[in-house]
Amino acid sequence: MGFAEHRKTYWRGRFKVEPGRYDTVVDELGDVIRFRTKREAVQAANAEEAKVRAGKRKDPAAGQITFGEYASRWYAEQDLAASTMQNYRRHLEDHLLPEFEGQSLAEIQRGHVDAWDKKEKALYALSSVKTWRATLHLVLEDAMDEGLIESNPATKRRGRGKRAGRSSARGPEKVTTNPLGILLTAERAAILAGRDDEFVATVTKGYTGMRWGELVGLEVAFLRPAAIRVERQLYELDSGDFERCPPKDDSYRTVDIPPFLSRLLTEHVQRTKPAACSCHSKAYVFRGQGVSRTGETGAKVIDVARRAGVSTGTVSNVINRPDMVVEPTRDRVRQAIADLGFTRGGGAVDQAAHWRRNGFATWLFTPAVSGWYPKKAPQEARPVPILGEPWPGVPARGRGAMTRADSCWVAIAKGMTPHGLRHTHKTRMEGFRTPPKLMDERLGHIDGSIQARYSHITKEMRAALMADLTGEWEAALDARASMAATSPVAVLDALLRERAARPS
Repeated sequence: MGFAEHRKTYWRGRFKVEPGRYDTVVDELGDVIRFRTKREAVQAANAEEAKVRAGKRKDPAAGQITFGEYASRWYAEQDLAASTMQNYRRHLEDHLLPEFEGQSLAEIQRGHVDAWDKKEKALYALSSVKTWRATLHLVLEDAMDEGLIESNPATKRRGRGKRAGRSSARGPEKVTTNPLGILLTAERAAILAGRDDEFVATVTKGYTGMRWGELVGLEVAFLRPAAIRVERQLYELDSGDFERCPPKDDSYRTVDIPPFLSRLLTEHVQRTKPAACSCHSKAYVFRGQGVSRTGETGAKVIDVARRAGVSTGTVSNVINRPDMVVEPTRDRVRQAIADLGFTRGGGAVDQAAHWRRNGFATWLFTPAVSGWYPKKAPQEARPVPILGEPWPGVPARGRGAMTRADSCWVAIAKGMTPHGLRHTHKTRMEGFRTPPKLMDERLGHIDGSIQARYSHITKEMRAALMADLTGEWEAALDARASMAATSPVAVLDALLRERAARPS
């Protein structure tokens, strides 16, 4: 039993820590607590002695370790996926250590955490601050489990100190599109990139719902005649390296693909002949590009070829061996060179082993869906200037692009991100009334409910979904053909011509 000891103007609580040894009740800073009454001192002493018996009593000096020291030790003890370790390091180094590094764990109070939270929200997105606070909570929760602190000051009290409920923290609604939007976005991305790879990749993402890392990490070995096997993903680290790791949440799965997509992928592999990369010694379906598509890179040979309606070989001949090309064609190519402001070597495109998220999303996908290049110092956001022929236009690049352009692209789905294609795929399946079990399988989600456990996927369900996706694809091709019968993207142009030649 604990007891109270009178000390002139106050009482202090005393309790047994081991036979023949007593200790005094102290606060989190190690200072003796001065109780006003004997009863309060006894109650506090009994509580501390109970902790001693339960083995839960905290060493008063333990909380004096600084947050920086503990966070370094905590991080070193983690053994998680490379992507998670990178995120934790970024959260700690960029947002938590600058604020809490020099403070002892015992000094960090709820008011300080809330003040930091409010300051961060004034500078960054709410979702980002929520993630950083979750990391802080995790670190301090482990410190509490070790007995270094009594409570976790990063724990959020529900509904306290807020003017609104959960609705105040809502993020913007995810932008989605429709099958025609997928097709038009894919076509524009291919035009901006100067090759057909981006067309096939965008269509694949839109009709499978694969995550970005899964798409970039799709190996040729995992292509099946009527399916894609999701076994790996490539995660881009801050160092610039790509980590070959399991898909998110170990969502290994086989994604059925309709015949049109199987053909697109098969012909793409036959055309590009993927070779093993130097980083993983694996052959990947999709390649990257080494030159950033900032809109300031000069026009490429493929741009000139599309504008003039000839092959890239013909353009090369006009530039290097003009006598080999007939005069009317030579004049068309030279006019296209003048229109586009093409300069020799200005539009060279290096190949890279893998697409980088920022390069694809920022300089291809965003301009394709919004019709605008994003802001990048020293330039402000600006429309994508295009020459109107052939439809849907050839981007004018380099100096004076705006003055040479005929028009600009209109938005397809302004604000949509590559991940929005995953949301789009789920939305389309909802419209087909696809069974939830099949939707979860395709997207790599897990439903632990009893209903899901008693639901099963049949061949008929898979066949119905493939038929629905094929029907939407063919309708999108017909809608695109009604806009223009041809396309500057070779893969799409062949599809449109084939569609037009079919018996009515």
